[in-house]
Amino acid sequence: MAESRSTRQFSHVILGLDGTLLNTDYVVQQVLKSFLVKEGKTWDSKKAQCLLRKGPYEAAVAVLEEYELPYSAEEFLNMITPMFTEKWGNIKALAGANRLVQHLRSKGVCVALASNSPRENIRAKISCHPGWEESFVAIVGGDEVTKGKPSPDIFVEAAKRMNSDPSNCIVIEDSLPGVLAGKAAGMHVIAVPSIPKSTAEFGIADEVINSLLDLRLEKWGLTPFVDWIEDTLPIEPWFISGPVIKGYGRGSRVLGIPTANLPADKFSDILSEHTSGVYFGWAGLCKGGIYKKVMSIDWNPYFHNSEKTIEPWILHDFSEDFYGEELSLAIIGYIRPEANFSSVENLIERIRKDGRIAVKALDLPIYACYKDSPYLRRGQND
Repeated sequence: MAESRSTRQFSHVILGLDGTLLNTDYVVQQVLKSFLVKEGKTWDSKKAQCLLRKGPYEAAVAVLEEYELPYSAEEFLNMITPMFTEKWGNIKALAGANRLVQHLRSKGVCVALASNSPRENIRAKISCHPGWEESFVAIVGGDEVTKGKPSPDIFVEAAKRMNSDPSNCIVIEDSLPGVLAGKAAGMHVIAVPSIPKSTAEFGIADEVINSLLDLRLEKWGLTPFVDWIEDTLPIEPWFISGPVIKGYGRGSRVLGIPTANLPADKFSDILSEHTSGVYFGWAGLCKGGIYKKVMSIDWNPYFHNSEKTIEPWILHDFSEDFYGEELSLAIIGYIRPEANFSSVENLIERIRKDGRIAVKALDLPIYACYKDSPYLRRGQND
């Protein structure tokens, strides 16, 4: 990275859309999966990330070759484009997106939206997110400039419409073409990679963060968020439940920290909506009891996971295992992004610190109230 902090004061912000604010990648995968099933093919989710790195035409060619479909790229795109159009108005915001848009608007920051998508598609995509369109001083689509990202044209045009010099603009982007475009336009760029395990590719960015939840605007001379409490960030609560399964065995054996793992394949939709990192909240067991818990949703860089996992650590000493028991979770706060560690000792130390942070925070009224959620008592005996 070029730098981690700037001494300059930036006055304007330009945001990417797909993969930066919206979970468009999930929609793309669902459309492709649906199409392939109709063609009698089996969708391979493990190859999806490679497709997401490509432009529409390149991705079409790759799909046709991989699944041996009897169409030209043009025919394929003509068939799936209406399927995408039907879903543009229902794309969910990524973690931290609403918080960022609302904060910048409330502080009077000039914000533009710059996307390679056609202008009509952009409006359709943001239509179901109240207040978003009104928050942008300018919206620039890929069909309004000569060349899209990685050409700088789209960001230069956005700065022009905001009456700002490019050097006064901060770009927040998830893709490498977007980062390259922002730098080529003479702007500072914060990268929020949407492709897992791709941080090393974004060395040209001025800062690389795990998610919008980790954005520290004060680094760039902008008004900071003021919603962090006791090293935790309150989030929109979400709830999941499932049977406790045996994991990799490393929680107890290697780390001395027993985790109550849930089947990640059951929650693929939810996992696509939430960034990897360390969260906390409350856990309810079917046989009784509500407990404090800290939880990771990540690829666990230290152990080189091949899949995103859900690993709750219930902060209570149990006398026996409870595999197969239904576990209900209320996820109500965020602690930190996932990280790699130089040693297992450092990993253990950090996990235990996360536990201490969660234990303390869950006594705060803003978090303690969720202990009484009926969701956590599902299936418990009255």
